[in-house]
Amino acid sequence: MRIAVIRHGKVNYKWNSLCTSDEFDRACGEYDAAPVYPSSDGLSVDGFQNIYISTLPRSRDTAAMLSAGGAFVTTPWIDEVPLRSSLDTGIRLPLWYWNISGRIQWFFNSSRQTESRLDTEKRAKAFVDRLCREGADSAVVTHGFFMHVLLTEMKKAGFRISGFRIFYKNRECILAER
Repeated sequence: MRIAVIRHGKVNYKWNSLCTSDEFDRACGEYDAAPVYPSSDGLSVDGFQNIYISTLPRSRDTAAMLSAGGAFVTTPWIDEVPLRSSLDTGIRLPLWYWNISGRIQWFFNSSRQTESRLDTEKRAKAFVDRLCREGADSAVVTHGFFMHVLLTEMKKAGFRISGFRIFYKNRECILAER
């Protein structure tokens, strides 16, 4: 069984470098709704039995660019790990602060974040279990941060992962085999 795990395309959104907590939360929602830039790098999901996409538009838009009209299976199990501001403040703080502090809270299962690390891991495991039950060659168009959790769960389930790394580029494809 071969699973191609693909990060969505580059999103057409410009983040502000400084934001209050409300501005950051609003920007996260705007980013989630933004389209991706068109691209034609030769990557394709045609030939896979199943093509899974998240519920976020950037996953669907990317899959549409990678497929010659294939049908997609939409599932929230592969949505990006939601991120929100780590504290309430009217002070403008750097974007890197919001991203890092929110992910630290997620890692330590803080109730401030929409989803805890434990919940994300359960969600990824449930999806990997589904892939294993189906046993089909599949493509999964998902998100950068979630890819780490998903690929870790796939390794636990006995998949060999080619190209595991810290940062995944837009439209990067990682192959998992079992």
